[in-house]
Amino acid sequence: MNLAEQEKGRQRLMDTSAAVTAVVEGTAGIGDSRDVARRFLESLQVEHGVLVSSRATGMVQLVVSELVTNARKHAPGPCVMTLEAGEGAVAVTVWDSGATLPQILPPNPARIGQHGLEIVMAVSRSFEIHREPVGKRIRASIVLADDPGGDAAGHQPM
Repeated sequence: MNLAEQEKGRQRLMDTSAAVTAVVEGTAGIGDSRDVARRFLESLQVEHGVLVSSRATGMVQLVVSELVTNARKHAPGPCVMTLEAGEGAVAVTVWDSGATLPQILPPNPARIGQHGLEIVMAVSRSFEIHREPVGKRIRASIVLADDPGGDAAGHQPM
């Protein structure tokens, strides 16, 4: 089967809507959340025919791991992770009950640790922090297909 035939049966992600939500408790839930992300991306490919690059799979799992780890480390109680596919990307949203918004530090190669949000912002097409009536919601969007121009985050030139 040639590439054109393979592409023929694929749906564009814009035409496909899919989501999954998971409640994450305890530190074991961090690894479980990465597994949920991997299975979700696999289902996009198998059930919806959406192309998901291996780079995108790794980036989504990285973003999930960083955001869920921060929520579990800095907020009491469980957190809620939602993955939503649409418009060529997966939005990773993590809600937690902590009232303190995360501090995004400027890049500093001499700093040990606290680079998680810096990394998330570098690999994401978009990044948002929202204060909620209870807690906060952090959302990062990761493109699913590799950018022909080579930009890992899929940023568009200005």
